Amino acid sequence: MSTLRIATLNVWNKSGPWTERLQVIRKEIQRLEPAILGLQEVLRLVSDGAAAAFTPSTCQATEIAQNLGYEVAFGEASDYSHGLRFGNALLSRHPIEETRVFELPGHETGERRSLLFARVKSPFGPLPAFVTHLNWKLDHGSTRLEQVRFIVDRIFEMAPVQRDVLPPVLMGDFNADPDSDEIRYLRGLKVHEGRSVFFADAWVFGGDGSAGTTFDRKNDYARRAREPSRRIDYVFVRGPDALLRGEPIRTEVAFATPELRDGEAIWASDHFGVVTDVVFAERSP
Repeated sequence: MSTLRIATLNVWNKSGPWTERLQVIRKEIQRLEPAILGLQEVLRLVSDGAAAAFTPSTCQATEIAQNLGYEVAFGEASDYSHGLRFGNALLSRHPIEETRVFELPGHETGERRSLLFARVKSPFGPLPAFVTHLNWKLDHGSTRLEQVRFIVDRIFEMAPVQRDVLPPVLMGDFNADPDSDEIRYLRGLKVHEGRSVFFADAWVFGGDGSAGTTFDRKNDYARRAREPSRRIDYVFVRGPDALLRGEPIRTEVAFATPELRDGEAIWASDHFGVVTDVVFAERSP
C-alpha cells in the first residue's frame, strides 16, 4: 500500500440533534477508515484550569473516536468560559509523537482561531499534519489571507523541506471559495507582497469532476445560514516532492448522505467533509 487516507470535517460543535448526528458521523468514519481525520468546531471541557483527560464525556473528538482505534489531539482556539473550550482536533490511527497549537491572527475581529500541528508516526515516516479553521464571515477575506500567510510560515517552520520528513498535509474549514485570494495564494495562483507558495489542492488533483461543494443548501442544517452553496473545506498537501511523495490521487466529498429517523433527515453536520488518498511511498520520477 502506497497511500494514506486523509479526511476532514467541521462537526458543527453539538448543534442540532447531536446524539443522532454522532451516530451518522461514526458510521461514515467506519465506512471511510481514514488514517488521519481533522475535525473543526470541537468542544472540550477542562476543570480548574487544568486539561481534563481525553474521555468521551469531556472531549467531543474522543466521543467521536470512541473504540474506533484512533489517538486524539486537540488544539484550543476559544475559551467559552466555565471550562468549555472550542477548537480543532486530529484523529490518527498511527502514533501522535508531538503536538503544538498556534493562535491565528485576527482576534481583533471578535473571532479566535488556531492551527493544530501534530507529528504522526506514519508507515512512510514522520508526517506533519495541520488542522485549522479560518474566520467565517463573508467579508473577512483579508483576515483569512493573513491567517493563511501565518499558517504557511508555521508549516515551513515545523516541517522544513527535507528528505526524512514527508510533505505536510493541511486540512480544515477555510470558509473561502476556491477563487478567493486566500485559497489562490495556497495554490500558487497569487503572489502576495512578493511571496508565493504551492500546496496541492486534493480536489483539483483527484476530484471526481463535480463542484465538490461542502457547504450545500441541500443540507437542511446548512440552509439555515442563508449562504450560497460552495466549496470551503479542503485538504492540501505540500507536494508532490522530488520523490513524488504527497500526491493526492482520489478525492471525494464525504459525510454527505443523511439518514432518515422518524421521517427526519439527520445529516452528519452542517458541512460535508472531504476525503482523499495521498501517495506517500517514494517513487521514481
